[in-house]
Formats: sequence, structure tokens, C-alpha cells
Amino acid sequence: MRKEEVLRAELMALLRGGNAHMTFEEVVEDFPLARINDKAPHMPYSAWHIIEHMRRVLWDIVAFIQDPGHVSPEWPQGYFPSPAQKTDETGWRKTIRSFLAERAALEKMAADLQTDLLAPIPHAKTYTIFREILLAADHNAYHTGELTLMRQVMKAWPRGRALYDAA
Repeated sequence: MRKEEVLRAELMALLRGGNAHMTFEEVVEDFPLARINDKAPHMPYSAWHIIEHMRRVLWDIVAFIQDPGHVSPEWPQGYFPSPAQKTDETGWRKTIRSFLAERAALEKMAADLQTDLLAPIPHAKTYTIFREILLAADHNAYHTGELTLMRQVMKAWPRGRALYDAA
């Protein structure tokens, strides 16, 4: 396998997670729908808020790479739903599908041999697609871990799936 193929495969694996921690899919699987708007103690956000934040960040990164005219939302309000905002099952599933679609767009860039991962982005010369993929993967891993612990604290894992059933 060529070095470039290894690099691309590792970027895709990093985006998907699961090498050193649970994947996004594992964390959201069987999440109790009655708890999607619940907040863990001392946290201002629910599980849905965190996933919606993850989706918005991925959307912004993909749009930044692809669209020279893209204007990022204002920080922080453009990247988070209001702490009081809630969703229903339809909104929960839509947020997850949208997150996965944005992640797939980055995976496609990482896999595409026509994509020069290390070249400056034409409209943002100090950034590369490689950097943006690393940024996205790092952000996803951080919040996936946060969701994992949030489920644990909220006792929102099905019996037998909790990280520490004795806890």
C-alpha cells in the first residue's frame, strides 16, 4: 500500500472513530428517546444539543472547504441550539442523519485521490483539507466521549451495555 493510501485510510478511520474509543454510532445506538432532551447534572446541554452542535460544526467545516463564499456562523450561538430548545424523535433522527452525511462528505474528500489533502485551500491559503479533517475528527472524538460519559451519568444505557454496570 502506498503512503498516500495509508494516510487516506487512517484519516477515514480517525473520522469514524472506534480505534481507541466508542464510535458515534455506538454511543447513539438505542439512546432512550424519552431522555434525548434530558441534561446530566451540572450540564447546560442535553444529548441532542451536543449532537446538533457536532452536526453544525461538521456542516461548517465542509462548507468552508467547498464554498469560497461561505461565512461561518457567529461563535458560539451559531454552533449550539439554545439550552432551552428541545427536539422530538423526528428531530433527533434528522440531526443524527445530517451529522453522518456531513461526516461522509469529509470521508469522501479523504478517499478521493483527486483531492490534494496537503495543498492550501484556494480561498484560505493557511488551511489544508488535511487540517480540516483532523480538526473535525478531534472535535467528533471529544464530543463522542462527552456523550458516552453523559449517558453513564444519566444511567441511560440499556442493562448490560453500561460502561460500568456496578456504578
